[in-house]
Amino acid sequence: MAKQTLRNVRLFMGGCDLTGQSNKLELSGEFEEKDSTCWPVADSQTRIAKEILFGLFSAKIAASGLWDAGDPSLVDDALWASRGGFAGWTACPDGSLEAAVAYMMTAGESSYQLLGAPGDVAPWQASMTGTGWMARGQVASAPGTARTATGTGTILNLGAVPAGKRLHASLHVLSIAGTATPTITTKVQSAAAVGFSGPTDRITFAAATALGGQYQTLAGPITDGFYRLSWTITGTTPSFLVAAAIGID
Repeated sequence: MAKQTLRNVRLFMGGCDLTGQSNKLELSGEFEEKDSTCWPVADSQTRIAKEILFGLFSAKIAASGLWDAGDPSLVDDALWASRGGFAGWTACPDGSLEAAVAYMMTAGESSYQLLGAPGDVAPWQASMTGTGWMARGQVASAPGTARTATGTGTILNLGAVPAGKRLHASLHVLSIAGTATPTITTKVQSAAAVGFSGPTDRITFAAATALGGQYQTLAGPITDGFYRLSWTITGTTPSFLVAAAIGID
C-alpha cells in the first residue's frame, strides 16, 4: 500500500453506516507514561536521564460530518440513542472491500455536538472513548454485498493469536429485508490451512433480526492462522447488508 489521500474512508457504528454522513475521522491510541526515575546509584553523576514505564492504554475516536435525522440509519438518530452508552465501531481507511484494513473497538460516546450558524450546512461532531483495546485487522464482510442465503466469507490470513492477546470481531447489521422474521446468525471461524478443512467456531454473535451492532473478543492462544465469517440465514426472501471485521490485538 502506497502513500495516499483520504478518499475512501468507511465508518460504521452499531447498525448505522456513517460513511455518507461524515467527512472527518481521527483514531488515536496511547499508553500512559509513568515516571520511574530514581537517583543514580553511583556518585558524581553529571547526567541523569528520565526513565518511564507504560501504564494503561486508551483509545479514542473523533468524527464529524453533516447532520441528518429521521431514520435509525441516520447520524442524529444513531448518536442520540447511544449517548452515554457503548457500541461497536469499525473504521476502514481505504474502503470496505473484504480484506481491506480495518480498525475496531467498543467505544462509549462521551460528546455529541450538532448544528451551527445561520446559513451553515448543518454539522455534527462526536467523541468516543474506547473501553478495552483497539484492534487492527481486516474487513470480513463487505457492506455492499447482499447476504441472501447461508454462506461463508473471504478467508483472511491474520496469523495466530498469541497468549496474552485476543481475537476481536465487529458486526454491523445495516439493512434487513424479507418476511417471516428474517434472521442472520453470524460466526467467526478459524482453520490451520487456507483450504479451511475442519473449521473451528471461535466467536458466535447473537442472532440478529433488527439493525444493530455487536462486538466480541476471545482470549488467545489460538494456533490457527486463517479466519473467515460464516452466517446462517432464515426467513422468506431474506436479504441483509452486513459489515464485519476481524482483528488481533
